[in-house]
Amino acid sequence: MSDAHKETRAFQTEVRQLLKLMIHSLYSNREIFLRELVSNASDANDRLRFEAIAQPALLGDDAELRIWVDADAAAGTITIRDNGIGMTREEAVAHLGTIAKSGTSEFFKSLSGDQQKDSQLIGQFGVGFYSAFIVADRVEVLTRKAGTPEDAGVRWESSADGEFTVETITRRERGTAVTLHLKPDAKEFTDGYRLRSLIRRYSDHIGFPVLMRKEGEASLEYEPVNQAKALWTRPRSEIKEDEYKQFYQHISHDFTEPLAWSHNKVEGKREYTSLLYVPGRAPFDLWQRDAARGLKLYVKRVFIMDDAEQFLPLYLRWIKGVVDSADLPLNVSRELLQQDPEVDAIKSGLTKRVLDMLARLATEEPEKYRTVWREFGAVLKEGLVEDRPNRDKILPLLRFASTKEEGNEPTVSLKQYVERMQPGQERIYYVIAESIDAARGSPYIELLKERNVEVLLLADRIDEWVMGQLDAFEGKRFKDASRGDLELGSLAGEADKAAQEAALKESKGLLKRVKDALGDRVSEVRTSTRLKDSPAVLVLDEHDLGTSMRRVLQAAGQHVPEAKPALELNVAHPLVKYMDSSTDTEQFNELSQLLYDQAALAEGGQLANPTAYVQRLNRVLVRLTGAQAGG
Repeated sequence: MSDAHKETRAFQTEVRQLLKLMIHSLYSNREIFLRELVSNASDANDRLRFEAIAQPALLGDDAELRIWVDADAAAGTITIRDNGIGMTREEAVAHLGTIAKSGTSEFFKSLSGDQQKDSQLIGQFGVGFYSAFIVADRVEVLTRKAGTPEDAGVRWESSADGEFTVETITRRERGTAVTLHLKPDAKEFTDGYRLRSLIRRYSDHIGFPVLMRKEGEASLEYEPVNQAKALWTRPRSEIKEDEYKQFYQHISHDFTEPLAWSHNKVEGKREYTSLLYVPGRAPFDLWQRDAARGLKLYVKRVFIMDDAEQFLPLYLRWIKGVVDSADLPLNVSRELLQQDPEVDAIKSGLTKRVLDMLARLATEEPEKYRTVWREFGAVLKEGLVEDRPNRDKILPLLRFASTKEEGNEPTVSLKQYVERMQPGQERIYYVIAESIDAARGSPYIELLKERNVEVLLLADRIDEWVMGQLDAFEGKRFKDASRGDLELGSLAGEADKAAQEAALKESKGLLKRVKDALGDRVSEVRTSTRLKDSPAVLVLDEHDLGTSMRRVLQAAGQHVPEAKPALELNVAHPLVKYMDSSTDTEQFNELSQLLYDQAALAEGGQLANPTAYVQRLNRVLVRLTGAQAGG
């Protein structure tokens, strides 16, 4: 059905998916619909107040911005209305019929079908207006954009059946009214006492009065239910812990509780108030660096924008909160924020405040900090490169898996590592692999493990990039155990050095034969100081790109110059000894090629010709087993 004034449209596919999942997965948390709809009304009022700075006429003779909640038990309806910015017909279609969030398809792929787990994910995604359908089988929206004529009103309606209708109507009131026609099992929400308690619980901190009719039969007078004072403007001593948690859920649309928060007012040369939160779970779009992010910005308690990304660095994009400045102009824009030195000063202060908050968590509540690292650790590492001035604050926050700890969860701090270094140890050793298990079994750290030297185990994609930018911690330099010389220093005694020199002297002929067999595939062949159980490893120079970084760059379409590693041999290994005694040149060359390929696989590399490797291995096995059978 379609004409000039009324039409029926289909919901965007993602909206249909979200509605279906939400109605079933959020059944046990139904009351959040009120929080979401009152929050939307508050946002609409905030936006009108901001627009009215430049266009005072938008407020007309209705300058007091408010939110009303009406319940009709007989009709089975709840109406949440505001006198805020309102919507045009086009905006109603866009905002109520589609989801514009980037990463929406990835979000739906992450849903598992487990209602409990999915409800947490949906909470991170933010349900907003669509939460109405958790309790309503039909939703009607009446709205008119501030500054438009009365005949530009809009009526939007849907029963969550895959379609919605929208029509142009005459509407005298500015703003939006959302009427929920409740499902039979949701009529409990028409109880006035229940609604008041939910508003106080979820919306006490909203800076606009939320009004309900006074108790009593047929009362026409309204009274405020909430405090109607922005939470961050109140003294900390007056705010309860539950209020802080509810405010976090209001600004983040997250069902879970925050792990920590910091509420602070700065006075003096510059004046601003901040309320910053550490979430308990990562958002679904954490790795989309261009996704909407940032703090809610207010200037002199007037809402300016939702995602002011200029106040925190990119590696802290997961921090939620509010900043309210007394110094910025009310007409500030994103472009002006990027050029304002005042913003840089606030950003510096807020960044340090977040890092201090994380440091306190790490020291005083290590279990909570384990959650922080599990959810956000890989992103926090970006700050080591992107925020050099705060590197000394970030380094103590890092956590690693280690050869001294069971399990693969990163729990070891650099401070712990340094405290339990071996006597004479001067380096902080680490190794990077495709997984923690692969790092733990890496041939590069065999000698270090035998000497009881702790090795940090890394497996994040960004680890090679990050660790390559680091120099030292508390005077101890970082050392990649898979590159160059191990730099054992006094960990290697005189006896070790003498044995190494003797092995080199005795193996010169073997090393030359292997180098001749491999040709230009390696820069050199040498005896190894790092192997105990494996026969060979490929060792890159200190400044060569590693396997992981090469893959990242190649995937991005960049040309990566070939690196020519050195092949290190464990001359005490039985296979290497067997090769040294071999007088069969063909067999020796085959074994040399096999050692090279196995070493490439051990470092996480890929073989240029896997088929040739398998054929070579089979030939050697046939030859060896045949010789054994013949003997």
